Amino acid sequence: MKVLVIGSGAREHALCRSLSLDPAVTALHCAPGNAGIAEVAELHQVDALDGAAVSALAAELGADLVVVGPEAPLVAGVADALRAAGVPVFGPSKEAARLEGSKAFAKDVMAAAGVPTARSYVCTTPEEVGAALDAFGAPYVVKDDGLAAGKGVVVTDDIEAAEAHSAACDRVVIEEYLDGPEVSLFAVTDGETVVPLQPAQDFKRALDGDEGPNTGGMGAYSPLPWADPKLVDEVLHSVLQPTVDEMRRRGTPFSGLLYAGLALTSRGIRVIEFNARFGDPETQVVLARLQTPLAGVLMAAATGDLAHLEPLRWTDEAAVTVVVASHNYPGTPRTGDPITGLDEVAAQDAPHTYVLHAGTRREGDTVLSAGGRVLSVTATGKDLTEARDRAYTAVARVRLDGSQHRSDIAARAAADA
Repeated sequence: MKVLVIGSGAREHALCRSLSLDPAVTALHCAPGNAGIAEVAELHQVDALDGAAVSALAAELGADLVVVGPEAPLVAGVADALRAAGVPVFGPSKEAARLEGSKAFAKDVMAAAGVPTARSYVCTTPEEVGAALDAFGAPYVVKDDGLAAGKGVVVTDDIEAAEAHSAACDRVVIEEYLDGPEVSLFAVTDGETVVPLQPAQDFKRALDGDEGPNTGGMGAYSPLPWADPKLVDEVLHSVLQPTVDEMRRRGTPFSGLLYAGLALTSRGIRVIEFNARFGDPETQVVLARLQTPLAGVLMAAATGDLAHLEPLRWTDEAAVTVVVASHNYPGTPRTGDPITGLDEVAAQDAPHTYVLHAGTRREGDTVLSAGGRVLSVTATGKDLTEARDRAYTAVARVRLDGSQHRSDIAARAAADA
């Protein structure tokens, strides 16, 4: 099977790494990729938002399957162009991707499907914003209705900050604050059958102790030793399957990866948000634990054959990933700094620890930083404590001037396990 992955982040590196280990994959390509992905896949330059260009590349390569990683190409309709060209694609249509592309649309779908979520208001004027903030009180939760690269949500006790974020967006969803721990649960679906993956927890805040601004994610771990063993089944039946059924009822079936961001509140499970693709950095730890070859799973979703898929197999090991970010992230990051120590990780910490590239580029023999979140250091172990120790040992080997990372990823879960 020839597979083409679209994207250039740590999520796509994790996907390519898993696909490269699948004996069914005979050729692996990525566009545009990054310095790390180049070690496991052949890279190609393409405008990931141009459906015609992506389709032409898939045809040129003779791709049997295209996996669209990021949300922006999905919302732009790249999967539609590939399907129209007769290429099997893992990723939802433009209409179905509105589950991520519009918070207001997702709320409408959840209401129709009876999916539990936070009470909310959609606001377009300062007057509507003020009324909604008053109605819910602090902490204020303000979400940009559109795509914002994981940084469109502000949760704050400062009403002026909430109003400022609202003013910077064309349309916002303001909702009640949800208490309780957060969980990320992915599901692969072909528009009818839904196959949930293992849950993970990520860390959105930039600083230790969940302080600082929201980011695209600073780390993650799986499994969740504190979670109810029935959690996955409950989310499948109360959230994932009803949402997929409602999308099909609307004539816009959702095929691909449905991500549910959940809050386990004192009143039960509530959906915080949906994403239409693998989440970053949770993908890194979920795929690290998946034993079933990945290509067959993604192809079954792309071709409507998930009902015949064998049950997924998972390792009992734990996985932890720690994001190494550039100076000043999540503000405007400093880029162009050399990254060293990657060879040391490969030589001393493999195979249970490895580095997944996100914002990197290669200049000669040197790998340079090229974005905000630069690398994900991922490790597995017999439990969270061992996986965590291995991840931070490798993080210490990586040298990037001015870089930052959280030191408390999975710390509480490991201590309580």
